[in-house]
Amino acid sequence: MGLTRVRRTLRRIWKLTRLLRRREFRRGLRFGVAASLESLPALNGLKVATVIDVGANVGQFSLLMTALQPEAAVHAFEPLASSASVLSRLFAGNPRVQVHRCAVGAGNGEAILHISRRADNSSLLPIGAGQLRFAPGTDAVAAVPVPVRTLDSEIMAEGLARPVLLKLDVQGGELAALEGAGRLLSVVEHVYVEVSFTPLYDGQPLAAAIVGHLQACGFVLAGIGGCSSGRDGRIVQADLLLSRPSPPGAQPS
Repeated sequence: MGLTRVRRTLRRIWKLTRLLRRREFRRGLRFGVAASLESLPALNGLKVATVIDVGANVGQFSLLMTALQPEAAVHAFEPLASSASVLSRLFAGNPRVQVHRCAVGAGNGEAILHISRRADNSSLLPIGAGQLRFAPGTDAVAAVPVPVRTLDSEIMAEGLARPVLLKLDVQGGELAALEGAGRLLSVVEHVYVEVSFTPLYDGQPLAAAIVGHLQACGFVLAGIGGCSSGRDGRIVQADLLLSRPSPPGAQPS
């Protein structure tokens, strides 16, 4: 067994051991959902009252946050019907979690969702050659129309309990989602976003464009979650936490 496979196996064992320790995570496993423990280094200790999970897939991130912040309200966005169905069943009976069955973008309408062989790699952008080199087996197997909504049209920013955490993991569509969230960003304290340093999807904005947009909105880099490397060892993707600076003398949220 190669070194890479050994490391991957050890990570899976570590994660499963951690997941089995908490009742909330064990319930997730019954639905085939493993909480996003990779995000703990960046988010552990962060106090939030509202979580907006864009690109929720089957609920990995929402499951983590409902365990860390059981009193928080969660808005989870997922356009792929099969994934949204699992997400809805996972949180059935939890009135704090609202599932939005749509994609998020810069405007309202309809777009083609390119469905990957591995569903969590599906995107509104065509799957590019870079993605296939980085993650073999994520090629497109179907394309379906899905509704697209802006965050500003789906969520009333003024009514959200604060602090607010916005999470974005939409396979190259992060900047478009931010462009449709001008009003919402004015009440968001933290943004946790997946960025890529090399193009994986056709027409994908890279890390510098996303970070630059958020910096222009008043956010600063505050932490790094999980990173993914290519076969050459170079980092291809990372989850970044950007936050609004606290006023002098204020307690951190």
